[in-house]
Amino acid sequence: MPGSKEIRTKIKSVQNTRKITKAMEMVAASKMRKAQERMRAARPYSEKIRRLAANLSQANVTEYRHAFLGRTKAEAVKRVGLIIVTTDKGLCGGLNTNVLRQALNNMRQWEASGVTDIRVTCIGNKGLGFMQRMGAKVVSHVTHLGDTPHLDKLIGPMKVMIDAFQNGELDAVYLGYTKFINTMKQEPVLEPLLPLSGERMGTPERSWDYLYEPDAQTVIDELLVRYVEALIYQGVAENMASEQSARMVAMKAATDNAGNVIKELQLVYNKARQAAITKEISEIVGGAAAIAG
Repeated sequence: MPGSKEIRTKIKSVQNTRKITKAMEMVAASKMRKAQERMRAARPYSEKIRRLAANLSQANVTEYRHAFLGRTKAEAVKRVGLIIVTTDKGLCGGLNTNVLRQALNNMRQWEASGVTDIRVTCIGNKGLGFMQRMGAKVVSHVTHLGDTPHLDKLIGPMKVMIDAFQNGELDAVYLGYTKFINTMKQEPVLEPLLPLSGERMGTPERSWDYLYEPDAQTVIDELLVRYVEALIYQGVAENMASEQSARMVAMKAATDNAGNVIKELQLVYNKARQAAITKEISEIVGGAAAIAG
């Protein structure tokens, strides 16, 4: 059994760790509320531009068809782009592990189905480090986004992947991130981003026809690029809200576990102390008996 001094040192160490995890839990709870507000504030814009894009995709524009809307005939997908959103920091449970595992499984399935080129854009330091270790073809990345997603930081890495699809270098682009469900549940998703499908945009309630000014190509180009940017921005905002929620839950669990460890160490300490006292009493009684005899 370890000595009393060693146990006291362990108890002090765990108490210090509990103070840190408790502080991180409170900080994450504060950031979580702000991240959720930003995420919900971005949803109306994303929904509105989604409706516009859905109506536009069904409109009768015979003179121009944007590359984002897909090819006129089905072709085998041989080149795939993947935009993966993770966190810059750890200590958030299995948040990054789950989405990266799903991305890795999909990449293996694509390779098995005949995909010859997989390009990756990493948003977040954890995903970048993982993809580099796996030997993936990382064509662009952005890290150290902070607690607030800024579109100006995301546009550069996004544009690399979007331009590659628009120029015919990629057949499909996927977006992977962690979707915020509630404080206790976050769900990893990997969904098709390009080409824009009717399933993703939804079916408009009625048929629309538009008059374009100055011309259809200018309007459609600008709107669909903004739509894709909004999808990626919303994914980053969802991931940040999920990050703070997962970190708060993980730090609360760590704080609770530290409390349990302290209780167990206190019991061990009390037993060791009691054993030492009993031994000292036995020695005193034995010494007294020897003197009396």
